[in-house]
Amino acid sequence: MAKKNINIDPRKYMKMAVEVMISSIQEPRTDKSSPKVGAVLIKSDGSFDTAFRGELRHGDHAEFTVIERKNRDTDLSGALLFATLEPCAPGARNAPKLSCSERIVNARISEVWIGIEDHDPTVNHAGINYLLKHGVKVHQFDRDLQKIIEKENEQFLTEAKKRAVDAKDKKVEIKSILNKYAEHTDLSSLSQEALESFLKKSGSNLKWNSDEFYNELSQMALLDKDKNGNYLPTGNAILLFGKKPRLKFQQSSVKAKVDYGNGDIDVQSFDDAIILIPDQIENWIRKVLPESFDRSTFTREKTPAYPIPVIREAIINALVHRDYNIDTAKIQLEITPDRIVIKSPGSPVSPLKINDLKNFSASSFTRNKKIALVFNEMKLIEETGVGMDTFKSLPEKYSLPLPIIQYLQSNIFVIFPRTTEAIRKIIGSEDIEQLNDEELTGLDFVKLKGEVSRKEYAAHFGFNDRKASRHLSKMRNIGLIGDNGKDVRSKNYKYVFLKDG
Repeated sequence: MAKKNINIDPRKYMKMAVEVMISSIQEPRTDKSSPKVGAVLIKSDGSFDTAFRGELRHGDHAEFTVIERKNRDTDLSGALLFATLEPCAPGARNAPKLSCSERIVNARISEVWIGIEDHDPTVNHAGINYLLKHGVKVHQFDRDLQKIIEKENEQFLTEAKKRAVDAKDKKVEIKSILNKYAEHTDLSSLSQEALESFLKKSGSNLKWNSDEFYNELSQMALLDKDKNGNYLPTGNAILLFGKKPRLKFQQSSVKAKVDYGNGDIDVQSFDDAIILIPDQIENWIRKVLPESFDRSTFTREKTPAYPIPVIREAIINALVHRDYNIDTAKIQLEITPDRIVIKSPGSPVSPLKINDLKNFSASSFTRNKKIALVFNEMKLIEETGVGMDTFKSLPEKYSLPLPIIQYLQSNIFVIFPRTTEAIRKIIGSEDIEQLNDEELTGLDFVKLKGEVSRKEYAAHFGFNDRKASRHLSKMRNIGLIGDNGKDVRSKNYKYVFLKDG
């Protein structure tokens, strides 16, 4: 690895890679757009080189340029690499050319930070998988920088996603029980209601049982064909559109429970095609979730006691991103008077880590690409995110605490405290116990912003400088926040949230 006395600030090099990326040169071709890619290579002595796509020759990848053209004779063992786009995968380049992921492994680079995933069917997470398989640590860029990369590569990403849909070669697809034909099923195993819902929400004018539609599903790798040319559903199709997906995949159900706090309990199982489940759960929540009066208007309009779009977003994320290869576990929703909990089987998909979820910086990596594609077509999710913005809106939009995200017993828990007192119960930390309700709300604000000045903190809550300083100093003395190392008297002094873990 890089020398331990080198103080690496990953964000510094993420930003540098993004800045370099802007200079990328489009290849002189008209059949497809070239991506804009920037790379920064930090060598073991602390020095670094940068490269952008096409910098020295048309078509040369940024990683190839910085590794082979600029450092061909340099020992790169333990070096670090920052690349704005997922490195291309083995087989993506015409022989005898090596892919960028192979060059990274061969150079013994130890860690790679990746901006965004490449949806081209020749890559499609296979570059990341190759690095992980060969012991390279993989991290993601900060979400705000990923948005810049996505914006600069909008045309390339649109074309790459279309190629992924059209591609029939699945050699680099992540192995899953859902990608192959679901035995003992046929087109009659699919739900007309689910297929029509997909067509309606995706804006298609095709008929649910037309050859044109079946051909489209085949192009999306949701249907296979037998030797006689008959369409056969894949596991993904049964999950998404099946009449009774639970008969084939017991893990497809969502189990829901509400505890009213007075001894009354209501339970419900949602066993339909998973594209129908979000609406079904929303309707159920509206019935069981206690209501409160919103007196901000003269009409005293009734509103749910917790914002339903937030719960819905968490359920959709679980349906799309959970690990369906864990066949004994189901998504669970539990509502109690002080919290709402969504339990999703599986760990975060690499390179995401649980701290990326805890700190609301997770982005678009998913293990279930076909499911994500269908939900995206139905406008149920954005392919470029995992609902983090919805969760982050809770304090300002709804005056509610941020969710608490945990990874326990091979499940991701998204916990929505309904009160500040619930936070103390959930976290169970002596440090948190020392904060009053106002200070707990203030800690959420620092966590959301990452770093704030006393002036920003005071302005946000309408506090005077003395009260803001008292809050922030207390959090810092407890060890919940730190600072940016500037002199406390400096205008640039900021209080910094100490990331979980």
